[in-house]
Amino acid sequence: MHSSINETKSVGLSADAAGAGRATDYRQARRRERRYGYLLSFPALLGLFMFLVLPFLMAVGMSFTDQRLLSPNAAEWVGLRNYERLLSVDWLVQEAERSDLGEVVRDAGGEPEFPSLRTVLRGDPAYREYREFTSWQWGEKRYVLLAKDPRFIQSFLNTLLFVMLVVPLQCGLALGLALLINRQLRGISVFRAIFFSPVVTSIVVVSIVWTFLYHRDVGVLNHYLQALTFGLVGPIDWLGDSDWAMPSIVIMSAWQACGVQMLIFLAGLQGISQDLYEAAELDGAGRWSQFWHITLPGLRNTMVFVILSTTVQAFGLFTQVDVMTGGGPQGSTSTVMFHAVAKGFREQDIAYGSAVSVVFFLVILLIALLQKKFFDAREAK
Repeated sequence: MHSSINETKSVGLSADAAGAGRATDYRQARRRERRYGYLLSFPALLGLFMFLVLPFLMAVGMSFTDQRLLSPNAAEWVGLRNYERLLSVDWLVQEAERSDLGEVVRDAGGEPEFPSLRTVLRGDPAYREYREFTSWQWGEKRYVLLAKDPRFIQSFLNTLLFVMLVVPLQCGLALGLALLINRQLRGISVFRAIFFSPVVTSIVVVSIVWTFLYHRDVGVLNHYLQALTFGLVGPIDWLGDSDWAMPSIVIMSAWQACGVQMLIFLAGLQGISQDLYEAAELDGAGRWSQFWHITLPGLRNTMVFVILSTTVQAFGLFTQVDVMTGGGPQGSTSTVMFHAVAKGFREQDIAYGSAVSVVFFLVILLIALLQKKFFDAREAK
């Protein structure tokens, strides 16, 4: 009797020891996995720190100084002066000029005349650093919106316009191409390579080629446009007209970069079960109904990723503007990135260019977070 009890106790102790040994081995294996994970992620984390975190911290530091590129003078601390110059806006109300009799002075067209804005700004110390951004007339008064850096405001609005135009166009084009090549047809891989080829081509080369295509006098686009309309339309100065310059860059940019989003959408399409389409077809659902009720819901997470990444990428517009228009005409294609580079390197005001970059980075981060929150809220519903 006693021997059986002792044998039972020994078996229990050995089982406990074996369980403790397995738990110890599991913890050791988890620690090894974490070490290997840290080791494998170290190059990526190092690159992230070297090329994103560190430059941002350096930009923040320089934005509080008067550092100039290639200047022999030592940088001095100026506090928030660069940010105050960057973000300062004000407005001014001008009364129409009046004669000695108190009547409003009018020009040949019957419009009221106003004092020279340049004289007003120079005469008032409070407005001496401001310049006109835009103005509008209401009755016998003119309202003038002033800014210390009106080109930054214009560049920011141009960037927002580019994002609002290129993101839906590029994502829609990418989705259409993905649906087109997501078929089991002979030679479909050739079409996939053709549609993706602009992505691997240098954006500088693409910009130069499209500059020739957009040329007012010898461009192919104007040639075909005039031929198709029998000379009724054109020639259009695609890059020299402020009304056409930004849409022209939008079209070129969407064409050049949609191949990346196309591949992402293609991967998402291939992840949707074909059984759903077969069941819908048996129920009598048409192509459009299948796309609306199966394809789009199946691509929801893919679309969120594509829209977020495309938006962030679109805010960084620079090369196309630098090569094709140089920010013109009349600043209609100048973007925040182009403005920051122009101030920091071409005008050698590296501190002010850093302030532009810091503000722009925070704006992009805020917009990305708001987008993510919006999509999360829609998905929760």
